[in-house]
Amino acid sequence: MGRVSQAQARENRQRVVETAARLFREQGAQVSVADLMKASGLTHGAFYKQFASKEALFDEATAQAFDAVVHGTDRHHVPLDASPHELIDAYLSAEHRDDTAEGCPVAALAVDIARGQGGPAARDRFSKGAAEFAQHLATGENDGLSRLSLMVGALILSRATQGTPISEEILAAARAALTAAD
Repeated sequence: MGRVSQAQARENRQRVVETAARLFREQGAQVSVADLMKASGLTHGAFYKQFASKEALFDEATAQAFDAVVHGTDRHHVPLDASPHELIDAYLSAEHRDDTAEGCPVAALAVDIARGQGGPAARDRFSKGAAEFAQHLATGENDGLSRLSLMVGALILSRATQGTPISEEILAAARAALTAAD
């Protein structure tokens, strides 16, 4: 098979980053390079032509996941300039809970980032993304961090208990607490 053009190589790289952003949110950083490349429709060997390491890919995939939220290309997009209530309702929905691959990178990547996956670039992008999201949730005297913490915690707990009655109860309790605070 012949060499791919530079344009095709850029497209392939972007496809791998987008696939990794989904798979890392869905399955965590333990996803193998072989599985990432298979899901991207490329060979395992092609990975090393595009990325220095899995850590480098994790860094790019983290940025991609947050950029999708900021640019409105994620599946659960609610414009970040929407009202805090609209953001809360969309975030704490069963649809968002059930779609980890396209869901919030804060909830999906927090444990991997905390365990040191990726490099400083991933941690910095994660921190910046969480702070930006908190700013959009801020109201009056609330800086948004407590709202973000409650929302992310509720989403993670709801995902962990998915398929049981408490999963829906967690989402409803968090929505109620957040709307009562207003």
